[in-house]
Amino acid sequence: MGRAATADVAELYTRYHDSLVRLLWRRTGDRDRAEDLAQEVFVRALETPPANPKPWLFAVALNLVRDDGRRAVQQGRKLALLRGEASGAAAPSPDVAFETAEKADAVRAALAMLDGQDRSALLLKAEGFSYDEIAAALGLAKGSVGTTLARARKRLVEAFDEQGRVNHVTR
Repeated sequence: MGRAATADVAELYTRYHDSLVRLLWRRTGDRDRAEDLAQEVFVRALETPPANPKPWLFAVALNLVRDDGRRAVQQGRKLALLRGEASGAAAPSPDVAFETAEKADAVRAALAMLDGQDRSALLLKAEGFSYDEIAAALGLAKGSVGTTLARARKRLVEAFDEQGRVNHVTR
């Protein structure tokens, strides 16, 4: 591989690394695992430089996290839950921290109830992807992205509501 390809991947790393890690962290709940998967994305970009980098990088990331999740289930591991990073502000009270963690758990559980395409579409949109980029990353027709997102949002709300009913009954 030439210097130009390495320089191109270095530029992609600078532009997309943080966004990839956020997406992967949201999917795995494990910051260290997200970093490892992001590194694997860039290794693959070095091996096969992409023609349309942004959608390619995120599609590879989503495939890696899906495969990683399958392995985790097969091994019987439970994925760590999403936890907010400290922003440097004073730590919240235990009650607030518990409530925040409980809400994050509910959202993560609702996301887990969605099929992979719906979950991926919502996470890509949350990362600021355009409809064109979502279509490219997920292999959809551009015209179906809006419908996919609307359906995914509806299913997320339904799953979240269902989680609330289940948790209310079990308490």
